[in-house]
Formats: sequence, structure tokens, C-alpha cells
Amino acid sequence: MNAALEGWGLWIALAAATLGTYFCRAIGVLLAKKINQDSEIFRWLAAVTYAMVAALVVRMILMPLGLLSTVPIWVRILICILSIAVMVSKPTRRLVPALLTGTLLIVAYGVIR
Repeated sequence: MNAALEGWGLWIALAAATLGTYFCRAIGVLLAKKINQDSEIFRWLAAVTYAMVAALVVRMILMPLGLLSTVPIWVRILICILSIAVMVSKPTRRLVPALLTGTLLIVAYGVIR
């Protein structure tokens, strides 16, 4: 380890990083009061964010890495369909049960296999 990051140097680096992070957050909170969240730029940012999440989920299902690649594609797609069915069954307050359904089913498949 670098000599500068031994002993007190490590704690000073941690404190500096913490102060820097919270300083930036405080400025963000102060500036957020002046931003119109219904503007076109924020609607565009929301659309891009949802598109990126959707693309990552599709990539994770169709081209997984690591342990998920050992699960057959039909099992991954079936679990995804079942999770979506749970979420669509009652659109309000169904995100957590849908996530739990998918997680528990994929873990159950791993345990059974």
C-alpha cells in the first residue's frame, strides 16, 4: 500500500472523500428547488433512463454473464413472464412482489438443479 495512505492518511482520505460527496449533494439539493421537473429535458432524461434499464434487462435475459448463463434461456424467459404477470395482476404496489417472484424462482431453480 502507498505510504501516504497508511495510518492517519487513510482516514484523512476517507474524510475528504466524504466531505466532497456531501458537498456536491448539498449543492444538488439547493439547485433542485429551481429546476422544473416537468420540462422537456427531464421528460427526455426519464425516457432515456427507462430505455437503458429495459435494454440492460433484455441483455441480462438474452446474453447473461456468470452463473446466470448456466440457466437455460427458456427458464429465464419463463421466470421473466411469470414476474411480469405478478406485476400486471394489480399494477399498483406490485413491483416488490414481482421482483421477489423472479428472485425466488431463479434461486429455486439453482437449488433444484
